Amino acid sequence: MDSITSKGGARRRFLQRGLRLGAGAGLAALLGGWSSATRAAALRLRDTTLRVGVYKGGDSYYFNEAGVADLPYKTALAEFAAGNLIVEALSADALDCGSMSEIPPIFAAAGGASLKVIAVLRGDVNNQVVLVPKNSAITDAAQFKGKRIGYARSTTSHYFLLKLLKEHGLGFKDIEPVALAPQDALAAFQSGQLDAWVIYGLVVELAKNQGARVLRTADGYLSGNYVISASTRAIADPLKHAAIGDYLQRLAKVYDWINRNPQPWAQKSGQLAGVPPQLFLNQVSARSQPYRLTAVDDAAIRSQQQVADVFADAGLLARRLDVTPLWDRSFARYLA
Repeated sequence: MDSITSKGGARRRFLQRGLRLGAGAGLAALLGGWSSATRAAALRLRDTTLRVGVYKGGDSYYFNEAGVADLPYKTALAEFAAGNLIVEALSADALDCGSMSEIPPIFAAAGGASLKVIAVLRGDVNNQVVLVPKNSAITDAAQFKGKRIGYARSTTSHYFLLKLLKEHGLGFKDIEPVALAPQDALAAFQSGQLDAWVIYGLVVELAKNQGARVLRTADGYLSGNYVISASTRAIADPLKHAAIGDYLQRLAKVYDWINRNPQPWAQKSGQLAGVPPQLFLNQVSARSQPYRLTAVDDAAIRSQQQVADVFADAGLLARRLDVTPLWDRSFARYLA
């Protein structure tokens, strides 16, 4: 994949450490308690490359800070702008694992994609909002009828918008929906081409900085479940399976570090994004909950089923979908 890259000194240092060969502390921990035969086989991890879909400025940038950069296998990190693109890469066997919201895997499963959801990242929903221009007369989603509403297709913002409309007896037929990528939508919103915008992430703070008003957050509409998915081929490969499990353990420690160190996290995030660190601190202070990586459980599966049913009821899936087969519990021991 052409997008596999290492940008900046910090990025290079992480990749160099991630590519280190040898049975270091990470490998010793990974092999602990295994039989001698399994241990010998797992030593081949040093020749295994784990292909991971990541986001610029995301969790993969903080492995050094969290003290978990001593990976006992090679990594190839590919940066993506959205979770649905990571799902496409997984489906095409261009990646082994990556993170996204609980929504893109639903559409992938409906299309027969060969991937599974393997872990749940419980996190913030207050950074997912409905924005309106500073001087907008809109005070409630009931006023969306006939208006141009921006959103990102097949994402949490798509689902959030469906839920809001349904709550007020409306559907997509009652509005002028405008599906745009976040950066394109930001430009459209700033130029007055959108009456409201359902969106998430850093662009929320950028828009608020320029006068946008938050109509409401997604608290009460979204579950706060984000997920890690892996290709079925990687799951079936014993070495890739072990590497993914180890990687999940490291991610859990990264999120623990981020929760405990908001100031240095915001400082580095601001530098990476080229914006004031205060924008990231604003997100921290408004969080609905801290981030925590957990094993697959029944509640997470039920949550995704509810989401799938909403999309099916809206006619956005060709048929109702049972999401249960989409989940894989074989990584639970890594996140116990």
